[in-house]
Amino acid sequence: MYQSILVPIDIIEKELTKKVLPHVTYLAKLSNAKVKFFHVLPVASAIVNAYSFGFDEFKDKATVQAEKWLVELINDIDLPKDNLSYAIAFGNPRDEILSIASELQPDLIVLGSRRPNISTHLLGSNASAVVRYAKTPVLVIR
Repeated sequence: MYQSILVPIDIIEKELTKKVLPHVTYLAKLSNAKVKFFHVLPVASAIVNAYSFGFDEFKDKATVQAEKWLVELINDIDLPKDNLSYAIAFGNPRDEILSIASELQPDLIVLGSRRPNISTHLLGSNASAVVRYAKTPVLVIR
C-alpha cells in the first residue's frame, strides 16, 4: 500500500521516536516501503546572532551530531538498509517538513506529537501544521 514513508523526527525527543518506530516498521514491512527519516535543526534568531561569526562551525557540529544519531537509529531498525535513508535541514520544523513532503511526495507521513498545551489544543503545533497543510496522508503517533 505505501511505497514511501516520510518520518520527521526530533532527535531530542527519543521517547517519542521510540513510540513512532514500531508503527513505521510495521507499515514499511507490509509493502517493502522506502522510509526517509527527516530531522530539522531549528535556527533561532538568537542562535544566529550569538554565533554569527561561528555559525557555520555550529551548523557543521550540529549536523554531524544529528547525522550520527540518525545513522544509529537506522542501524537499529529491522528493515532492509537499502530502504532506509535520512535527511537533515535547518529551519522551522513545520516549514521544512512540508517542503520535503512536497518535494518527495511520499505516500504517508508518520510523525510523533508530544502532549499538547492549551494553545495547541489536540496536537503539538508542528504536528498540527503538518496535518493541516500536507497534501499527503499523515499518521500522528502519541
